[in-house]
Amino acid sequence: QVQLVESGGGLVQAGGSLRLSCAASRRTHVMGWFRQAPGKEREFVAAIRSSGSITYHADSVKGRFTISGDNAKNTVYLQMNSLKPDDTAVYYCAASTIYTMSMSYYSQSARYAYWGQGTQVTVSS
Repeated sequence: QVQLVESGGGLVQAGGSLRLSCAASRRTHVMGWFRQAPGKEREFVAAIRSSGSITYHADSVKGRFTISGDNAKNTVYLQMNSLKPDDTAVYYCAASTIYTMSMSYYSQSARYAYWGQGTQVTVSS
């Protein structure tokens, strides 16, 4: 079992920044961030491999969001800059124990067995 606890959500104006954190009870192979806006499906945001810190970002956030990790703390971060109202959603941290070389594999929510409770991010215009 892996417990995940997110923090760092909140209300921010468009163009602003937030940093989300996700603390895991133990290290897993890949950790990812997803988001879900009201009435929409859960959407992949970014993923990071714990060994080598290889990252993969969705096109919709590339250049604005950055995923990073601290293996010593079993914690991953999502730095979100230049936020837009369309970024408003509940953001979920997830952990995968599946091993594969392809990072794009981890863009699917089914690859993750463990999920956090979610943290709300609201971007006002």
